[in-house]
Amino acid sequence: MTDKPPIPDHHIPVIVGIGEIVDRPKEITDGLEPLDLLERALQRAEADAGARLISEVQSLDVVNFLSWRYRDPERLLAQRLGITSAHCYYGPVGGESPIRYIHEAAKRIARGECTVAAVCGAEAQSTATKADRAGVKLPWTPFAHDVEEPKRGAAFQKPLAVKLGVFRPVTVYPFYEAASSAHWGQTPHQAMAESGTLWSRYSEAAAQNPNAWLKRRYTPDEITTPTAENRLIAWPYNKLMVANPSVNMGGALLLTSLAKARAAGIAEDKLVYPLGGASAEEPRDYLLRDQFHESHPQNAVLKAAMDLAGGDGKKFDAIELYSCFPCVPKMARRTLGLSADVRPTVTGGLTFFGAPLNTYMTHAACAIVRRIRGGDKLGLLYGQGGFVTKHHALVVSKIAPRDALAQETSVQAEADRNKGAVPQFITEASGKGKVESFTVLYGRGGDVEHGVVMLRTEDDRRTLARIPASDEGTLGHLLNMDRTPVGSLGDITMAADGVPEWRVA
Repeated sequence: MTDKPPIPDHHIPVIVGIGEIVDRPKEITDGLEPLDLLERALQRAEADAGARLISEVQSLDVVNFLSWRYRDPERLLAQRLGITSAHCYYGPVGGESPIRYIHEAAKRIARGECTVAAVCGAEAQSTATKADRAGVKLPWTPFAHDVEEPKRGAAFQKPLAVKLGVFRPVTVYPFYEAASSAHWGQTPHQAMAESGTLWSRYSEAAAQNPNAWLKRRYTPDEITTPTAENRLIAWPYNKLMVANPSVNMGGALLLTSLAKARAAGIAEDKLVYPLGGASAEEPRDYLLRDQFHESHPQNAVLKAAMDLAGGDGKKFDAIELYSCFPCVPKMARRTLGLSADVRPTVTGGLTFFGAPLNTYMTHAACAIVRRIRGGDKLGLLYGQGGFVTKHHALVVSKIAPRDALAQETSVQAEADRNKGAVPQFITEASGKGKVESFTVLYGRGGDVEHGVVMLRTEDDRRTLARIPASDEGTLGHLLNMDRTPVGSLGDITMAADGVPEWRVA
C-alpha cells in the first residue's frame, strides 16, 4: 500500500491575516460607519499578514449587518478597496455565517477557484442607537430606505407565538434552557449556578481581550442576581446573560493558498490551516422541532468536528462555543464531552466581548488564530444562528492537513435521522396540559408581564399558553428554584381574547 501523494500547495488553504477594530468615538458624529469599519479591519488584516493582498482578493464575503442599510454593500466595499472579485457576496442574517464564509472561502481555494479570499463583518449599533436617541444626523453613506430589511424572528413564527411575545431570541432560548436543565436532572438553582459560573469564565476571557467591549471579570453572583442594572428580561435570563449588540466593531480575515502565502513571503508562524467542518440546521419555525432539551443539528455538527480531532473533544486546545445565551454552550460542551470546568471561549462571549450581531464569530476566528499562532495546536470554532437554528463548525490547526479539504460539509442527513416525531401544533386547547418548557417575561421595571408555557395536551399535541401576572400561584410554581416545573400538569382554558391560559393543578 502506497502513501497518498501530498496535496499541492496551491490547493491547501491557509489563514494568513486577521484584523479587528473597535470604535469608541467621543462625539457621536465621529463614529465610523460599517463600511469604514470593514475597510479598516481588512487593512489591519493585510498589515498582519505582512504582504500586499487586498488588491488581489478574488473572493469577498461580507457578513450581514443590521445597524445601517446599504444597497449592495459588498459592491461598495469592493469599490473602496479597488478590487473586482469573481465571488462578491453579502449574505443573509445568521450568527453562524462568518464560520460558513471562512469555510467556503477555504473550499474555493482548495478547488483552485481563487488564491486570495477575504471574509469581513462590522456593526456600528452603539453609534447608530445614540444618534437616533439624540436626534443627530450621521455623516454616513445615506441610509438605503428602499432596501428591504432582512426577515428575522417574527417573520417565521406562528401567530400565537408572536402574540405571546415568544418570537425574539431572548424569549425563545429560555425554552431550551428550561427543557435541557430538566433533562439533565438539574434543579433550576443548579442550572442557574452553572450559567453564572460559565458566564463568569466568558467574562474572564473578555477581560484579557484588548478588543472586548466590557473588559472586566464578573462574578457568578453578579451575573445571576437581578438588580436595576442587571434586570430580568425573560426567565431565567438577566441582562448580563444575554448578547450585547450595542457595540461598534469590525473584523476581517484573509486567506490564501499555501503556495501564494509562500510566494508572498508570509512568515510560516502566521499560517493557520482550516482542516474542515460541518453544517446543519433546524426549521426556522421553532415550534416544528421534536423537543427542546437538545439540538440534533448541533450534535451532528459538533460530532463531525470531533471526528476531525480523532473523535475526542478534549483534543481541542482552543475552543469557541457560540454564547448568545447560556443554553447553547451548555448543550455543546456536553456533546463534546468537556468537563464543567472548561472555559469554552478565546474571545469573551456575546455579553462581554460584545455582540456585533451576525459577525461575533469573525472576531472569534481572529482570536483563535492568535491562539494557534501562540502555540495551541488545534482549534474549534462553533457558530450558531437564529433560535438554535443554523449551525456551522470549523476546525483549524497549526499543522498543515494531510488530506484535501472535504467539499461536502452538510451533516443534515445525520441530524434528521435523529429527529423524533414533531407534535401537531394547535392554537385552541382545553383539558389537561403538561409543561414541555416555559419562560416568564418581565417589563423594564422588573415586574412580571406574563408567563408562557409550552404544553403537551392529553392527546400529545403541542400548544403555547399564557399565565397572567395575576396568577401568583402558577407563577410561583414556574419560578420555584428547587424543583423544575417541566413535566407538571395543569388545566388549559381559553381566555376571552382567544389565547390558551394554563393554571397549575
